Amino acid sequence: MNLVAAGLIATAISFVLLITAAVWYAVPWMRRQPLEVALTAPLWVHAFRYVALQIFSAQQFGFHVSDSLAREIAWGDVAGAAIAFAALWLLRRRSRAAVVVLWLFIVESAVDLANATIGGIREQALAAAHAVSWLILTIYAPLLWVTLGLVVWRLVTRARQPA
Repeated sequence: MNLVAAGLIATAISFVLLITAAVWYAVPWMRRQPLEVALTAPLWVHAFRYVALQIFSAQQFGFHVSDSLAREIAWGDVAGAAIAFAALWLLRRRSRAAVVVLWLFIVESAVDLANATIGGIREQALAAAHAVSWLILTIYAPLLWVTLGLVVWRLVTRARQPA
């Protein structure tokens, strides 16, 4: 089996497992919690997105992506991590600004993750990924998409609930 096929299969399995876990465990728990508690778990997952800075190290050891894509991935993820942490901080303080920052986080993260996905496909990142880079692409990236979906879901369902 070639590396791209193995990576795609691993990514698909990750999505199935993560979505199943979200539906079985995260969604029921998040429904019972106030917004400031419900969003903490998915936001903490995003607070660690700075791990994408490893792409600069990976480039030195055979992970062949362009410098421009590496910069976009790394700094887009660092920005997403910073906004996620700001949202956590505001939620903890029950600030009204938290919802605005959450929507900023959602837009930035969706654009960043889509850009990284498209760029990775265009530059065939799975063909060169190994070690930590392979784990990030096949496990952590799907986790980011699923937890982003949970944040959107919880904000939208909150908006539909009576005050």
